[in-house]
Amino acid sequence: MSKDFWELSDFILSLTAASESTLKAYRLDIDQFVAWAERAKINEPAKIQRLHVRRYIAFMGTRGLERRSISRKASSLRRYFSWLHRSGIIVLDPTAGLSAPKGSGRLPEVLKEKELRSLISDELEPTSSLELRDRLLVELLYGSGLRVAELCSTNESEVERHADYIDVVGKGSKMRRVPTSKPAQRLMDVWLGGGKKAFELDLVKGSPDPKALFVNRRGNRLTTRDVRRVIDRRSLEPTHPHALRHTYATHLLDGGADLRVVQELLGHSDLSTTQLYTHVSRERLKKVHQMSHPRA
Repeated sequence: MSKDFWELSDFILSLTAASESTLKAYRLDIDQFVAWAERAKINEPAKIQRLHVRRYIAFMGTRGLERRSISRKASSLRRYFSWLHRSGIIVLDPTAGLSAPKGSGRLPEVLKEKELRSLISDELEPTSSLELRDRLLVELLYGSGLRVAELCSTNESEVERHADYIDVVGKGSKMRRVPTSKPAQRLMDVWLGGGKKAFELDLVKGSPDPKALFVNRRGNRLTTRDVRRVIDRRSLEPTHPHALRHTYATHLLDGGADLRVVQELLGHSDLSTTQLYTHVSRERLKKVHQMSHPRA
């Protein structure tokens, strides 16, 4: 039976506020469930019962998936079946009130000082246009807490020389204005003043994307994988670009920033997402206390 019978394409089209990466995640999660259901000879969503969904969640556990991944996939199923129910395609929602394993509770990774210093250079001038681009990327990830997808999707028209902010399009296509650090402002002025053009002259092939603020060596808009390569090239130890955003949020809270302000800067729609960083901050304080106080 064709997967179109499961109305997956229409479901994806209904997610008008979701980013491209979110849409891909939803499609993958539902595709995997449909494949599992069809192996069990269930060929339409109306035949799915609550017991089937529970069995699928248990099946994912036997495959060794992390609890956080199972929780995310269960969330995708809840949204999918809720849409089917609202659309009148199914009579009963088999995921209504369904609970799934909670995430592992793992706290976000915060970079140590030496790790951060390896990524952020204090040199006065970049030695090449490639170095200029890479340093600016890191400054925006740590100094402004941008998501990698936001960084890659930013257009040159959304940035101004000598500005102390950058406009980015976040999740749900929401635009927000984020302050930039002094080093980022200086590097951005150089980048927009000719550094980008110098970089484009060194491209391996092709003409650069005329809209993109950042392109890779082939002239295409920078991808999340490209950013990962930049971080890998500069980091002393294996890490992830998102760790810079985690570090940004944690350092703001450590410095006394208000939680609501951090929420706005990060572009979180739910305060509970931002509150996770308060736990990180407390854990850091505990470690400092244990290492520094003789009675700890």
